[in-house]
Amino acid sequence: MKNLIILCTGNSCRSQIADGYFKHFANDQLRVYSAGIETHGVNPRAIQVMSEEGIDLSGNTSNNITEYLNVPFDYIITVCDHAQENCPYIPGDGERVHYNFPDPAKATGTEEEILASFRATRQMIKDFAKAFVAERGL
Repeated sequence: MKNLIILCTGNSCRSQIADGYFKHFANDQLRVYSAGIETHGVNPRAIQVMSEEGIDLSGNTSNNITEYLNVPFDYIITVCDHAQENCPYIPGDGERVHYNFPDPAKATGTEEEILASFRATRQMIKDFAKAFVAERGL
């Protein structure tokens, strides 16, 4: 089984959404971790929009990358520019992939407008995760 880590700034939204989709699409082919360079807690709106997809993030925790520095990762995915630029060095020669998804936690407006931002980012991450898994035969 291969190890994959998804990194974001606070491990609260984008990396949590990606965690849910990678676990969903790869089934038992990947051991999926998500972490941040900081920990902000799992965003309740991320939990809400993923529950709309039938994916439960309510038991997820916000973790710091330093917890996983000894895990040999086959894939290291950064989902925001800040994490890519500021993450500590992760040893190993795993494939590194970067995609800067918009941060829905920064959305403003009515609750419905904010949720629309979360759903838009969710869809981008879903498409990315599905393609990643398919391209690698996982």
